[in-house]
Amino acid sequence: MPTDILCFGEPLGEFNQTRPDEPGYLFGFGGDVSNCAIAAARSGARVGVIGAVGDDSFGRAFFELWQGEGIDTSYMRLADGLQTGLYFVTHGPEGHEFSYRRAGSASARVTPQDLSLTAIRTAKVLHVSGISQAISDSACDAVFVALQAAKSAGVTVSYDTNLRLRLWSLDRARAITNAAMRLADIALPGLDDARQLTGRETPDAIADFYLEGGSKIVALTLGKDGALIATPEGRQVVGSIPVTARDATGAGDCFDGAFLAEWLETRDPYRAGRYACVAAALSTTGYGAVAPLPRRAAVLEALASAGN
Repeated sequence: MPTDILCFGEPLGEFNQTRPDEPGYLFGFGGDVSNCAIAAARSGARVGVIGAVGDDSFGRAFFELWQGEGIDTSYMRLADGLQTGLYFVTHGPEGHEFSYRRAGSASARVTPQDLSLTAIRTAKVLHVSGISQAISDSACDAVFVALQAAKSAGVTVSYDTNLRLRLWSLDRARAITNAAMRLADIALPGLDDARQLTGRETPDAIADFYLEGGSKIVALTLGKDGALIATPEGRQVVGSIPVTARDATGAGDCFDGAFLAEWLETRDPYRAGRYACVAAALSTTGYGAVAPLPRRAAVLEALASAGN
């Protein structure tokens, strides 16, 4: 059955230091596009994942996770002899810090030939991120092939810049993500990333940059200040809710998945933006990228409590 949202990206096993004053890490799951897929599924969308993980204990654990969440794994490959990427999260006064072990991973070795173009062309939305283009040249090429296949079939393209300057230079990131964004219908940048990638400072100027590039919807996340939702017809800042935040890992990915699920349900970008802001806030109240991702009922309850 065709999916509502097909997510193409790099899954990563996560080791999260939940008690900064003590040794030890809690194993979990991460990777921006996988997090987005789970957030969307928990918000009621039919979701599939596409790409590759290693045929190791981490990759097999991802398959169990996705299948438990009702996510279609038909187009995700278990790559024999390759590893699944990992990352470690530590917490301190300046927030969370990431350390990665991803070189040569199955996701980094994905090529255009590994993709099911039929799956891409029959989805309602294809979601990808800049990280998937930064991890290797072959993965970057595969993303562009996926974007072009989606566009040619009339599939909505969603793109999160998710800038990681440890992976590539700012000049290369600008060239590639801006080219990819010109193929996107829904732009999902964060404010700090977008300032570096566009050279523009204010949220409105950044929204104009992506709208001028061809995006039909810009959902620019502003941290605790919510998000600016902009279309060619208008724009609006939508707010979040106050929470006691413990770990912001995956909050932006949660926003993406929740936004896409709610937009598919309502076709109202402002309503989707408000829903996604609340979902993202709730996702920061626990540790790890996946465990705190809220389900639809919890988001609706929080919205009702906030008077929405």
